[in-house]
Amino acid sequence: MAPPGSLLLLAIYLVAIVGLVALMLGLSYVLGQAHLAPATVQPYESGMVPVGDAHLHFPAQFYLVAMFFVVFDLEVVFIYAWAIAARDVGLAGYLEMLVFVAILFAALVYLWRVGALDWTPRRRPPPAVSA
Repeated sequence: MAPPGSLLLLAIYLVAIVGLVALMLGLSYVLGQAHLAPATVQPYESGMVPVGDAHLHFPAQFYLVAMFFVVFDLEVVFIYAWAIAARDVGLAGYLEMLVFVAILFAALVYLWRVGALDWTPRRRPPPAVSA
């Protein structure tokens, strides 16, 4: 159970924080700029006026490749941790890491074979010409 004085200190701290936030918001409202020119509300990016819509549509392959990158990049953390402790884990750790890398390689080959890493659209065979 907390001593009664510590709850009082916590309440004083909470009131001080809320008061400080209210003071900063109030001062920014009173002292802040009050004009609303059309250029004030327009986004500004690197000195260029934005053109077009900011909502871009990316193909699903982009997200798939990004997820594959994250997954395989995370596996590098495990390999790095093994490399740090390679002498301590000995031959058993080395064999386990070989199995781990073989599974990763098999997963990469599988993704490559099913076309999950292809960025180009699939080509359709040309229509058969009847003679």
